[in-house]
Amino acid sequence: MSKQTIVVFGATGNQGGSVINSILADSKASSRFHLKGVTRDPTKESSKALASKGVEVVKADLNDRRSLHNVIKGAYGVFAVTNFWETFSVETEIAQGKNIADVSKEEGVQHLVWSSLLNITKSDPYVLVLAVSKGILPGVYHFDGKAEVEEYIRSLGIPATFFLAGFFMSNLPGGGLRENNGKWSLALPMPDNAPIPLLAAEYDTGKFVKAVFLKKEATLGKQIYGAHAYVTPAKILQDFKEAYLSAGKDATYTELPHEVFKGIVASTGAPEIVQEELLQNMRLIPEFGYYGGASLEPSIAIVDEPLTTWKEYMKLAPAFASLK
Repeated sequence: MSKQTIVVFGATGNQGGSVINSILADSKASSRFHLKGVTRDPTKESSKALASKGVEVVKADLNDRRSLHNVIKGAYGVFAVTNFWETFSVETEIAQGKNIADVSKEEGVQHLVWSSLLNITKSDPYVLVLAVSKGILPGVYHFDGKAEVEEYIRSLGIPATFFLAGFFMSNLPGGGLRENNGKWSLALPMPDNAPIPLLAAEYDTGKFVKAVFLKKEATLGKQIYGAHAYVTPAKILQDFKEAYLSAGKDATYTELPHEVFKGIVASTGAPEIVQEELLQNMRLIPEFGYYGGASLEPSIAIVDEPLTTWKEYMKLAPAFASLK
């Protein structure tokens, strides 16, 4: 029996790379699926590393439908992810997502897995709770753009499942949680009891998506929330202190005023649109809920292997290596 081909976009990135690694590491999945990893540059070292693992590495441009036909033709499944942060343009991201959707439809793809997010500006018809801000947070573009593509995919009638990645744990070590003048602190523009759905994206995206491909009938049409648990800033900091700080040393939490947070983002050279986007993304968590307070349990239940906890992730974080 010949293998079914799954096309993985963003093959060298966090999400796509995790999908590839998870399928390759699973005997059941790897015996069933042939992987075609899409990259813009098959000659770079990360692409060559994929090829050395047996992945068919191919080149495509999300803005070029002809190139998408070339890589999707004959595929059973597609994992598709776009990157708002590459262009800061929601229009570009939506156009790219619709290109993938249209070509998947035309090529007869039997299972499209779209890396989506909730629509924050308007009510989302695909969740049971009105999780979104109804216009109060109109600038979370990387959520709204992906949600609009999801709605488009549904309108086309493509057999599809929607993976909604949680808050990347990688944003914390050396980012929100860092050392300044010998003192460690966690600083975010939210109260310390805000429920953050944490995801070790580079390790666990693939665990969810692999399960989706293997359990097609149970997941078709559903939104799968990609997070291991809701964890508060207070718990994030407490776990860090217990793991790394000796007796007598402490780490503190600071709830950043909104303008202070934007100023920190601005100091990295980010334009105003990104400053406000990131602030509203952070506000979403305590004010409306990243997933609207929805339970993670039905999504976690489809995964047949342990997910990475924050405690485990800390041990792998280069930013904390000097503390070991």
